[in-house]
Amino acid sequence: MIEHIGYALILVGLFFDFFGCLGIIRLPDVYNRLQASAKCITLGTCGILFGLFLIKGFTATGIKALLCLLFIILTAPVSAHALARGAYRSGVKPCPETVVDEYGEDIKNIK
Repeated sequence: MIEHIGYALILVGLFFDFFGCLGIIRLPDVYNRLQASAKCITLGTCGILFGLFLIKGFTATGIKALLCLLFIILTAPVSAHALARGAYRSGVKPCPETVVDEYGEDIKNIK
């Protein structure tokens, strides 16, 4: 039964990875693409790794999958935020359809 849940999580992870990659291709600017890639990595890849852990159990492969999952959960959102902040500070403008720019308002309030 646990193996079936593991395979289901792998399929769900592949689903998120596929649509995250599609979002990276289709979305208009760097900020939207970073959002898609962060969700793709966090939900998709972590789903695949947790499914692998459920299938393999507490073996060397399963524990390595858990460690990779933990590392991805801790680093993917932080790195996406750092990249977005660096892009904004270096002058990369959001697409014209952007409705809210809270970071730009915060920078104006500081100056």
